[in-house]
Amino acid sequence: MVESVSRYFPNLSDIQIEQMSMLPEIYGRWNSMINVISRKDMDNFVVHHLLHSLSLGKAIDFTPGTTILDVGTGGGFPGIPLAIMFPEVEFTLMDSIEKKIKVVSAVAEELKLTNVHPSRKRVEEEKSKYNFVVSRAVTDFPSFVTLTSKNIRKKGNNSHRNGILCLKGGDLTEELAKFRNRIVVWNIGDFFPEPFFDTKRIVYLPV
Repeated sequence: MVESVSRYFPNLSDIQIEQMSMLPEIYGRWNSMINVISRKDMDNFVVHHLLHSLSLGKAIDFTPGTTILDVGTGGGFPGIPLAIMFPEVEFTLMDSIEKKIKVVSAVAEELKLTNVHPSRKRVEEEKSKYNFVVSRAVTDFPSFVTLTSKNIRKKGNNSHRNGILCLKGGDLTEELAKFRNRIVVWNIGDFFPEPFFDTKRIVYLPV
């Protein structure tokens, strides 16, 4: 199944492909001890977690030295797959739930991901600034912007301005109405043909 990742991302190194191919087994093992992924999603791990996370890398090719905060990372998504894809980008994976951060730390250690920095705290407490804040459907978009815009650094080094990137699904018309002229929305179905992505979007707000 991880062959589909190589197909969509042909420039991955052998090490990156090996790390990604290890993920289903590692998460399967941890999930049997600490439930961080639903059974249905474990059965569709590559599409629902791996590709969904990596879609952000289709939207923006992050330059080395970029700093990214993954808020409400859960078991490490989208942060862990992105950290494999962008080894020269620094990822802080934040969650308020200790058992989830325990899994993140263990996965990062097993994969030898030195660019992953697990953090157990609420984003309200976070003072540091980053180039991008990412998340996967943590809360509604306006609330997320209110919580995290303080953590965006003004000066950037990417082709896209620093900002907020959220993986969202469903009808977002109402949720995004107030940002209408400021956001960019990518349809993930344009990157990957799997039916799962038909209603999945990346919402980007430059800050």
